[in-house]
Amino acid sequence: MSGNHYKGHEVSCCIKYFIFGFNILFWLLGMALVGIGLWAWSEKGVLSNLSSITDLGGLDPVWLFMVVGGVMFILGFAGCIGALRENTFLLKFFSVFLGIIFFLELTTGILAFVFKDWIKDQLNLFINNNIRAYRDDIDLQNLIDFTQEYWECCGAFGADDWNLNIYFNCTDGNPSREKCGVPFSCCTKDPAEDVINTQCGYDVRAKPDSEQKDYINVKGCVPQFEKWLQDNLTLVAGIFIGVALLQIFGICLAQNLVSDIEAVRASCFFT
Repeated sequence: MSGNHYKGHEVSCCIKYFIFGFNILFWLLGMALVGIGLWAWSEKGVLSNLSSITDLGGLDPVWLFMVVGGVMFILGFAGCIGALRENTFLLKFFSVFLGIIFFLELTTGILAFVFKDWIKDQLNLFINNNIRAYRDDIDLQNLIDFTQEYWECCGAFGADDWNLNIYFNCTDGNPSREKCGVPFSCCTKDPAEDVINTQCGYDVRAKPDSEQKDYINVKGCVPQFEKWLQDNLTLVAGIFIGVALLQIFGICLAQNLVSDIEAVRASCFFT
């Protein structure tokens, strides 16, 4: 009997340390994103006046860093510590949390396809709300400028959407120098210019519609975004499928590791 050895279940070291290594990157990246978000809020004085978080009428881009970083931090922590310590509770939490995210992504994609017009209306409303708050937050301002420059657009459906902003509207009582204008990011770019002319949009909407297109991009950002999606449908679909497969792969690995751990504990209990 002394020469016979009982061969029981074993925890797969490959799966264990693959999950650990993959998730520690997520954990660190999540901490970095949250740290960047906190630093940005600190620079804007938000941390000293927390009520100002809800004062902004539009989207504070820092929220993107905080939410995405927070989710990545939680997932990375659960997967990393769960795998390293062979903690089945954390591994199951990791699987369920990842499954919920996958389900929400799938549901969002289906609803976006079925309710296209409603999504377009909500996108229009979202952009217009942010146009109103354009000068209220420097991060929001930079995000809008980047969007309009990248997609060569102006406003949600056209340059006249900038009438919603108190600095750019064309009302007689508007004392702003930017009255009846648009941000510089709406202007058509001259390749010969090395320095950005931040005043290129001044008074441009006071000109006839036929002349405006010589100075600014007259197409709205919603139609331009739709066009970009159509032109890059294969790329967008590939990214979504790749992310989905990665999530499914992570769930399967975590569940496999949980099964191994529980099998080892059961064999030890009955041995």
